[in-house]
Amino acid sequence: MFEPKPLFKERIRKLLNDETEKFFEYCNKPVNDWIRCNTLKITPEKLAEKLKLKWRIEQPFRQNPEIIKIVSKADGSRRSPGEIGKSREHLLGYFYIQELSSMMPVIALNPDKSEAVLDLCASPGSKTTQIAACMQNSGLLVANDVRLDRVIILNSNFERCGVTNNIVTREDGARLCEKFAKMHLKFDKILVDAPCSGEGTATDNPKLFLMWNIKMIGNFSRQQKRLAANAVSILKENGSLVYSTCTLAPEENEEVIQFLLDNFNVKVEKLELPVKTRKGISEWNGRQFSKDIENCCRIYPQDNDSEGFFVAKIRKLG
Repeated sequence: MFEPKPLFKERIRKLLNDETEKFFEYCNKPVNDWIRCNTLKITPEKLAEKLKLKWRIEQPFRQNPEIIKIVSKADGSRRSPGEIGKSREHLLGYFYIQELSSMMPVIALNPDKSEAVLDLCASPGSKTTQIAACMQNSGLLVANDVRLDRVIILNSNFERCGVTNNIVTREDGARLCEKFAKMHLKFDKILVDAPCSGEGTATDNPKLFLMWNIKMIGNFSRQQKRLAANAVSILKENGSLVYSTCTLAPEENEEVIQFLLDNFNVKVEKLELPVKTRKGISEWNGRQFSKDIENCCRIYPQDNDSEGFFVAKIRKLG
């Protein structure tokens, strides 16, 4: 167990007030095991039948049966480390091990099989394979990442999950958007699951408390604005962009969305997600945000016994 730095604790207290201790209590709890059925290869119903032979599972969301929680072995005992990843069903690509909150950005994006979709920061591929499943392996899916080692992992997961409607690129995300703009290539939908300080992942990575510092938040915020702005420039009129992070820092979340509102003809759409969410905050460190920012979604660990996440859906008006 690692103790959070005083400034980190102070910032969480400013966000959550009386819930601060509850937040840190959930950060120190063992994480739940969530998987997502890969509907490119099997239906949620058939996968559930197979999994129930070895594990006790739950499918808590009626409208999203692909979201599955693995509770224990079928006899109620604890699983051995790595058991889920070593299972036959995982190796065959029947499911992807994916944290509950991490599934929300693609549910918000709601990609269709007739569309051209860009995942700007795609590796390791959890959300990209989810997009491909929503698109039923049709349309066009461009998956980009900047590092070769991450692209190799991305391609491996595409192969395991049976993704075939994809083109993989390796480029700095902002520069890739600039290249597409010169080619007059635009997309119906874009996912920017941006690199971030990872404050929401403390439930799975308590060492984050040691690595966290305020300087990296400013650095990430600048990088995120650059990525998001370049992505908006290649979005079709009336197209949708989902911006997401696994951090709780307003500088990396609401401030980035406010930057888009200030510089582009866009609006923030209201979201309905299967998990409990809270509105985007209206003020941070003396800066007031637009009323539209309230349509952003904050996902806190104590609300869903999950990782923390931020999700916003932007529509380009012109």
